[in-house]
Amino acid sequence: MVMFALSNAILPPNNLSTLLRVKLMADLSKYRNIGIFAHVDAGKTTTTERILKLTGTIHKSGETHDGESTTDFMEQEAERGITIQSAAVSCFWKDHRFNVIDTPGHVDFTVEVYRSLKVLDGGVGVFCGSGGVEPQSETNWRYANESGVARIIFVNKLDRMGADFYRVTEQVQKVLGAVPLVMTLPIGIEDEFVGVVDVLNKQAYVWDETGLPENYSIVDVPADMVEKTDEYHEFLVETAVEQDDDLMEAYMEGEMPSVEDIKRCIRKGTRDLAFFPTYCGSAFKNKGMQLILDAVVDYLPAPTEVDPQPLMDEEGNENGEHAIVSADEPFKALAFKIMDDRFGALTFVRIYSGKLNKGDTILNAFTGKTERVGRMVEMQADDRKELTSAQAGDIIAIVGMKNVQTGHTLCDPKHPVTLEPMVFPTPVISIAVQPKDKGGNEKMGVAIGKMVAEDPSFQVETDEDSGETILKGMGELHLDIKVDILKRTYGVDLIVGQPQVAYRETITREIEDSYTHKKQSGGSGQFGKIDYRIKPGEANSGFTFTSSVVGGNVPKEFWPAVEKGFKSMMNEGVLAGFPVLDVEVELFDGGFHAVDSSAIAFEIAAKGAFRQSIPKAGAQLLEPIMKVDVFTPEDHVGDVIGDLNRRRGMLSDQEAGLTGVRIKADVPLSEMFGYIGSLRTMTSGRGQFSMEFSHYAACPQNVADTVIAAEKEKKAAK
Repeated sequence: MVMFALSNAILPPNNLSTLLRVKLMADLSKYRNIGIFAHVDAGKTTTTERILKLTGTIHKSGETHDGESTTDFMEQEAERGITIQSAAVSCFWKDHRFNVIDTPGHVDFTVEVYRSLKVLDGGVGVFCGSGGVEPQSETNWRYANESGVARIIFVNKLDRMGADFYRVTEQVQKVLGAVPLVMTLPIGIEDEFVGVVDVLNKQAYVWDETGLPENYSIVDVPADMVEKTDEYHEFLVETAVEQDDDLMEAYMEGEMPSVEDIKRCIRKGTRDLAFFPTYCGSAFKNKGMQLILDAVVDYLPAPTEVDPQPLMDEEGNENGEHAIVSADEPFKALAFKIMDDRFGALTFVRIYSGKLNKGDTILNAFTGKTERVGRMVEMQADDRKELTSAQAGDIIAIVGMKNVQTGHTLCDPKHPVTLEPMVFPTPVISIAVQPKDKGGNEKMGVAIGKMVAEDPSFQVETDEDSGETILKGMGELHLDIKVDILKRTYGVDLIVGQPQVAYRETITREIEDSYTHKKQSGGSGQFGKIDYRIKPGEANSGFTFTSSVVGGNVPKEFWPAVEKGFKSMMNEGVLAGFPVLDVEVELFDGGFHAVDSSAIAFEIAAKGAFRQSIPKAGAQLLEPIMKVDVFTPEDHVGDVIGDLNRRRGMLSDQEAGLTGVRIKADVPLSEMFGYIGSLRTMTSGRGQFSMEFSHYAACPQNVADTVIAAEKEKKAAK
């Protein structure tokens, strides 16, 4: 059984009896799969650390700022003080098993956040008491809403200068459009912060100066807070009973519901995302953490209480069936993360249905290949416990899987199914790299192969002309860290080129044209004539082909060859050789020869037609436009807006908050290189921003000319 794999060293403080642990294994209502997500620097990793400490999983808490935290075990993470990879950790609290996933907060790693949310049942959103709701928190929150993940809110760092719990809860309402259900109130602020008031039970928890989490006493609510506590208590009860009509009626008639009933209502409302229980404290100072752990048990859903994952057909459409969370169902699981560490390749898997035993053969629904499960482990940050079996609701890692990538479904070979296919954003930035020493190519190839399996938003291709390796990713930092990992983890030193923007080409006008391919050389010749219209397609439609030929001038069997010919040319435009977007081609007439016509002749005709007609159809360069969200202190707003305008940005929104101003704009990616440095200089280090790909738009002529000239120069140099 899984539980026996846990050594005594990490037994929870309340030392579960063997019997109870066996029971726990099977009792899914005692499972909580939770993620901790927030903006960079809000204190997610420290919060995870404290949870592990309190649950007896680790005995010394590491600090992020000392570069010693348990879940940040990559060198890059310790150095930069940011979490890059989600790390899954298991621990126990009050007879419940928690699988905690620490997610990255940095914008370039949102794909990790998205991926983690897919496999979670609930989450803890951490907000900084002084920074409040920051741009990235908003992105993560939106993702969590889309995934329907129930959350509790933790307002952290209330011991910091400028911290204000009430301001942050107000921001949660205004910026996130969420209802914070305040469960605890802070006693004192900044340096004076000593504890919290439990609003539901009207008790105060006060910690002493030692900084140890267990050193607290439960006392009466301070006299100056009684009125405030009563006010919040009333709001809490009123909001909670709205979840149950009978209770609400009784409450209206003056009957006070029991604490159990209120808790039950809060649990229901949290699961339905009607409101979010909100707590406060300081993870760093160990104040208020126990109440959060209790809240995870009390209010976040067990695996059986969330809507089961829909099953898909091959095209990615729901087939009406679901992965029911039960150990008695056929095995279904999702690989949500792949990591290569010092122990070998790990595939993190969330099991939705059925059981998995060591030695089982499972099917990868994506590749259609089967794999044998050699070793299964449960992760304790960078340590691991060997397992012999696991079941629905578990998050485990399988060692040594061969052809599994992130997002693949693993299932019982007798019952093939596909869980929701994961959609990954297209990379918008690329850099050319080559190893410093000659022998490094092979080493680099192996390392990059592993990294692509780990992170599908990171892509690699080889430039055919120059033989250079091109890395593609979501942003400067994303690629910067990938290069860093190659250097440190895999020992490959790289020469890195300038970042390149992923431009595209399209056309702007409709034209009608004709093309004939004719080749006569001894024996059978080649002949294909096509008359066609080329016009701009709908945005994001890619390539569409239709045929309206009547009367058999181009026989039906040759139409696919014409389509194939046009389609194959879409990868390289006529202006600067970038891929072409959004073109519609209609074949309406043509001619063929009874002997000389063949599919290949019509395919060549279509390729020639593309080269001939695209320049006539007003070829145009497109550039990626990013949705940029900037936070700046009030006194620097003018500078920031002026700077965004210089970067060809289009302002879409400006919102004043209490701590500063949020500016939203659409800015071309090519203008955003090195933006973080400029922003920090402009705002004396206080500005922050996040950006994600929005759409492609036409390049101004002067920019297009520069890009085309640079590309031609590049090609001439080869």
